[in-house]
Amino acid sequence: MTRTRNIRPRRPLLAGTTAVAAMAVTAGLVAATAEPAKAAAGPKLSLIAATTSITLTSWKEEPGVYLDLGTYLTAEGTPLELKVTRKSYKDPVTITQTVYEGGKAKAKVLPKGTVKDFSGLRDFAEITVTDKAGKKVLSRSEDFCPNNASGRVRPDAPATSKYPESCPTNPFTLGSVWGVEKGWAANTYAGSYTEPVMLAAGTYTAKVGVAKKYRDLFGITNKPATIKVTVQERSYEDEQSATGPASRSSASGEHAGHGAAHQAPTAHTGHGSGHAPTPAQAAAPVTSGAGPSYNVGHGPLKAAPPTLPWALKKQQAARSMRVGDTGGQTDGSRKAPALQPLSKRPAGKPSVPDVPKPDLRSLPAYGIVVSDGEKDIPGKDYLAFSANVWNAGPAQLVVDGFRSPGKAKMDAYQYFYDAKGKQVGYTPTGTMEWDPRPGHMHWHFTDFASYRLLKANKKEAVRSGKEAFCLANTDAIDYTVKNANWHPFNTDLSTACGAENSISVREVLDVGSGDTYSQDLPGQSFDITDVPNGTYYIQVLANPEKRLKETSVDNNSALRKIVLGGKPGKRTVTVPAHDLVNKN
Repeated sequence: MTRTRNIRPRRPLLAGTTAVAAMAVTAGLVAATAEPAKAAAGPKLSLIAATTSITLTSWKEEPGVYLDLGTYLTAEGTPLELKVTRKSYKDPVTITQTVYEGGKAKAKVLPKGTVKDFSGLRDFAEITVTDKAGKKVLSRSEDFCPNNASGRVRPDAPATSKYPESCPTNPFTLGSVWGVEKGWAANTYAGSYTEPVMLAAGTYTAKVGVAKKYRDLFGITNKPATIKVTVQERSYEDEQSATGPASRSSASGEHAGHGAAHQAPTAHTGHGSGHAPTPAQAAAPVTSGAGPSYNVGHGPLKAAPPTLPWALKKQQAARSMRVGDTGGQTDGSRKAPALQPLSKRPAGKPSVPDVPKPDLRSLPAYGIVVSDGEKDIPGKDYLAFSANVWNAGPAQLVVDGFRSPGKAKMDAYQYFYDAKGKQVGYTPTGTMEWDPRPGHMHWHFTDFASYRLLKANKKEAVRSGKEAFCLANTDAIDYTVKNANWHPFNTDLSTACGAENSISVREVLDVGSGDTYSQDLPGQSFDITDVPNGTYYIQVLANPEKRLKETSVDNNSALRKIVLGGKPGKRTVTVPAHDLVNKN
């Protein structure tokens, strides 16, 4: 199964210490009690513009302008910190704000309906555009993700932001934390989750303000920003004929996301030649959240580039920039070193100590479609879907694979750590195998999860051929659980899955994050060619052989009801709502 993710920047941490560090970050929030705070102090928020004028490009081949106008929300005094949760899929999403009273964190309950999902504050920014004659030509609103990676607005601000770098859009997200660090600014542009607007070449004036309900809610002064906008029309062909193929490539990249918004940079295309398909070859669902992930080849739905494309502009132009806060490069555009496995396989007697362990849980399947295997196998019908297994903690899942010389498989071991991050035990937990197929080309940990199509009576009808996985923190499922790590390392496969000549591999699933795999290849998705029409359930089952040691194995299965119909070659699937989640 093809998956491509970008490497997110993080300072190196030893396995087992990440959760401890994250606990310190979240302690104030976890300890907060949900009660109204009349005298509690919140942050001072302001809307600012980075520039008074900007030039936007409209390409003749694909007309439309993305309104990345360079407006930001800044926080001073205290951070803007929001906790977004739902008790279950039967309950609506609720939101609280962390405020401070006497230096202590309090949770202020915000009005019902403030949020509907976990993607951000709906209709936060209000934009109007007028032409040279003063005639209004556009009026629209933009959603705002406070986690938009941006940067500091003053030199004495915290060097890094403690908040996650994007807002999750997985339909089965359970909890999220949003925030703008004090002394920092977050772009109000909705990035890949917005649509381009049609503006002819010329000059315009744009005004960007904060919607009144949010000004009242957070005490934001009504001071819209004004930006002069110049729209220029350009052509791919003109660019190529003027300066050659190299420029054409550059122009395409710029269009693709104003500097990498809609296409992953070359540095992020995976492990080997041909690993990363283009969005046209393999589209992807909007399921990111652990980081600004590109998700190319991540599933059968529409591709989802990062929420903040502008944060990666400098990276595409100068990939060799050193890690750290430098001009044009903030934490949203760094690259992280890989998590390193131990140098040798463990010695001594295996043991499973009485310390915190991971808790693997499955999410219901989503992104469910019927396909024909991309016409690779005529006469076949396949049921494709995306599935996620996540770690509810309170400890990381850490698995190392060690290879004996000449052996085709690695021996896998699960490691355990005490509260100080010290390794205190390990146990054998199966194997890892090298998958040489195009689109894979990495080491898979066997028996991490299995997928089954169950009949209406819950008896197995079909089993997917996919049961081996490379673990990566692709989705932020619940960053409100104990020890959740808001900055997981291996959000990209190239940090975790190794190469064919690897002697050892480390794969980690962090607390609060999940790993999404789409079943979009023949042999992995369900072959429903000979499956009768009717009601079925897609089962996602974590740790099917119970080889991994967990907090609990009673929550490892999730079911999603579907109804198959149609005729051979034209099969259909209907996906009923799962409680309040009405997305297939």
